[in-house]
Amino acid sequence: MSKLVVTLILLASAVAAADRSTPPTPEAIVEAADRARNPQQAFRMTLALVDYEHARVKDRVVLAVHSKLDKGSGQFRNVVRYVDPPRDAGKLVLLDASKMWFYDPGSKTSVRISAQQRLTGQASNGDVLTVNLAHDYRAKLVGEETLKDADHTEHRTWHLDLTAATSDAIYSRLEYWVEVDTFRAVKAKFYSDSGRVLKIAYYRKFAEVLGSMRPTETVIIDAVDANLLTTVTSSDFQERDIPDAWFQRDYLPRIVVE
Repeated sequence: MSKLVVTLILLASAVAAADRSTPPTPEAIVEAADRARNPQQAFRMTLALVDYEHARVKDRVVLAVHSKLDKGSGQFRNVVRYVDPPRDAGKLVLLDASKMWFYDPGSKTSVRISAQQRLTGQASNGDVLTVNLAHDYRAKLVGEETLKDADHTEHRTWHLDLTAATSDAIYSRLEYWVEVDTFRAVKAKFYSDSGRVLKIAYYRKFAEVLGSMRPTETVIIDAVDANLLTTVTSSDFQERDIPDAWFQRDYLPRIVVE
């Protein structure tokens, strides 16, 4: 092998190593984490939310979620139907951009609600809906960290600080840890407008879902009392053709979902 060839190989290796040592932009990391967390095609899934206090079950809610990416806004639209408990079965929640509505088929009325309103335990309405964080937040790279997940497994992660960039943002600020090699979300901290930590979330149980490895469980822990936590488990993912009409408040009484 000639000296020229050896030199070229060494140079190419050095360039590749330099490229690997340069992290993507914070915005690119958050966008990649969004794609790893959320299917980009319209889909349906089932969510089971279980609320615990001192490791004992306090409440359980099951939801059927239909979600579709709005290519115009870059954000997801969601229709959520309550499946369980029986007293709430058939009730609907609609999220279209920053507008969120709750529809009760019993009274045939829809009322405006907040994405931060508690659904059960530590989970708010916004926590269970499909969202693209890159759309609503400005990202800053704090640095690279070794972080333990909910199962105490270590991951090499990017630590990001996200601040609200639009009025659609559910929280004013997040801290976000994304695994370097896979762009999978590992952990998040959610802050109030006053700067207080509200809750901590861990993303776990990754599985093949609609073409990619995605988290199928989120553990949400109260930031003040770690004995209060909620698990959000997703299952039964199916690609669906969802009519745009579903995402209109006036259409809610006509929606029939499984």
